[in-house]
Amino acid sequence: MRSLHRFRWAGVLALLAVVTISYVDRVNVSVLITDPAFLAHFGLGHDRAAQGALMSTFLVGYGVAALLLTPWYEAALGVRRGLVVSLVSWSLLTLVSPVASAAVVLLALRLLLGSAEGPLFSLKTMYVKARFDDGELGRPNAVTSMGVSLGSAIGIPLVAAATVHFGWIGSFLVLAALNLLVGLPLVLLFVAAGRGAQGGGRTARQRFTAALRTPRLGWILLVEIATLGYLWGSSSWLPSYLLQERHFSLAQMGVLAALPFLVSLLSGFAGGWLVDRLPPARVAAALVLGSAGTVVCTTAVILVDSRWLAAAALVLANGFWGLQGPAIPTLVQQHAAPGTVGSAYGLVNGIGNLVSAALPAAVGALISVSGRGFAAGYGLLAATQVVTLAVGLVLLRRRPAPRPAGGAAPHDIGAGRGRG
Repeated sequence: MRSLHRFRWAGVLALLAVVTISYVDRVNVSVLITDPAFLAHFGLGHDRAAQGALMSTFLVGYGVAALLLTPWYEAALGVRRGLVVSLVSWSLLTLVSPVASAAVVLLALRLLLGSAEGPLFSLKTMYVKARFDDGELGRPNAVTSMGVSLGSAIGIPLVAAATVHFGWIGSFLVLAALNLLVGLPLVLLFVAAGRGAQGGGRTARQRFTAALRTPRLGWILLVEIATLGYLWGSSSWLPSYLLQERHFSLAQMGVLAALPFLVSLLSGFAGGWLVDRLPPARVAAALVLGSAGTVVCTTAVILVDSRWLAAAALVLANGFWGLQGPAIPTLVQQHAAPGTVGSAYGLVNGIGNLVSAALPAAVGALISVSGRGFAAGYGLLAATQVVTLAVGLVLLRRRPAPRPAGGAAPHDIGAGRGRG
């Protein structure tokens, strides 16, 4: 039993690495839109809205795939095979991206890349639910979700360094190699293989329909939209903000752009620790604490004159934002019927990404046309966290919902449930 206990955490760490790699893929355009050669090749110039659309298009593909492909992954593939299919797809799409001869082709490839990555978070949520008992979900959720912050933290300096040394084309080749040579072997080695998907033999459509009946689904979805909106809006424009608004050097930008995500890496684990110590009905307290702190710090970014104080406020804002992360999958795992955890999280994550896909472009448009520049963009980011704060308070005031019926069928991880 001890070996099973250790092995399930090996799978968690492998998923952490895969999520990290996926986020390096996502943030690469945040750096590339500061590269004159990249902008000139695709004719993007100073069009802020078009630059933001590179991230928004990715998120549209991601959201549609998370919403519609996840039930099929849960019914037919399971975690391990689903991850293999995804990683191979990421690698090929990243590899061919430099071949794009026009912005519209690059946008199409970004759409397909997002589609390939769409089921990832549902797959990791299925793995954690299948391997860990209720009351110990927070920490593995936190560890796998730390890849969001870790990938964002290392992604910006990694892509910047690859662009400096190999050019923007070489940066895509580096990312393709990272997917294929690091992510894929970790999945094959540490995410257990076995029989196909479980959960009562339900079809993808049946799982999707059951997921729609998940209690509190609408409230959880609002939190996901607000949380992802802040993430995508802030990460897409952080390098430009530091370079062009606060006039940091390129070297300073590389360090400062990583710090907010490194801090949220630590706070995410703290959030998981907190979730495991809260009664199930009080998990939303992590959302309230994290969103309130994020609102205060993001407002400070707008108001302070000192560039160093603004940078410090950005770091603290991400720290509070990171506290919220483990609460969202935990809420889904608590409320979704057995056999539908992946599909329920696919609904939340898919619609969340589809809606939040508008944030990078919306922030870019506000920067361009509002007359207040980046202050208007960061005001919109603060507003997303006001939404999270309000929903968290609502969830704390509502009586606990009964868990939907559905039997006790285990969720697919490819090898049954491991107990520590």
